[in-house]
Amino acid sequence: MNGVHDMGGMICFGPVEREQEEPVFHDEWERRVLALTIATSGLFGPLDKRRHVLEKIDPVEYLSCTYYERWLGRLERSVEQEGLAGKAAVAKQTARPISTGTLESVIREGRPADRTTGRQEPRFSVGDPVRARKLNPPGHTRLVQYVRGRSGVIARLHGTHCFPDTTAHGEGEAPQPLYSVRFTAQELWGPAAPAGDQLFIDLWEDYLEAQDA
Repeated sequence: MNGVHDMGGMICFGPVEREQEEPVFHDEWERRVLALTIATSGLFGPLDKRRHVLEKIDPVEYLSCTYYERWLGRLERSVEQEGLAGKAAVAKQTARPISTGTLESVIREGRPADRTTGRQEPRFSVGDPVRARKLNPPGHTRLVQYVRGRSGVIARLHGTHCFPDTTAHGEGEAPQPLYSVRFTAQELWGPAAPAGDQLFIDLWEDYLEAQDA
């Protein structure tokens, strides 16, 4: 999905201002939003479905919000989207609350998306030249805009993982090979970019085509 959330490669927002000695949380409510997000993750579906909720926030609102304000907005929209607003609706839910042990594991390790099902045999090998496809899907995708149509080289194979474009919309996990692809900065941003700089981006197999295609 093309939108303001896909800010990588954009130059119209000025430099990123780094806060010196930045705390993990600027206020107690941010800590609570993180806890609520993890604790309710089982209610609101896969991570990519929740990411897509963020992508649908109004662009003006998205750009004017802080990081955790966006997360809070996502929680509010997810509650409404799943029909959980009101005590009666919540009481009908059968999902078990997340345990303390599981909560700590999720914080430290996340929820693994690698699979032993689906496509296990990769189409590409390390060193193969590839090109990111020019796609403009209306739904969720992890194929960032600035890499579409650009050429790179397979640097590493991560195994088979759930495909974000389908899991976000309840269309199945569609597991497939996931690669780390190396792009030069000049390939992405032109000859003015530093000649020695490179960028490694994780891309699913359906995002890629052979360079000679």
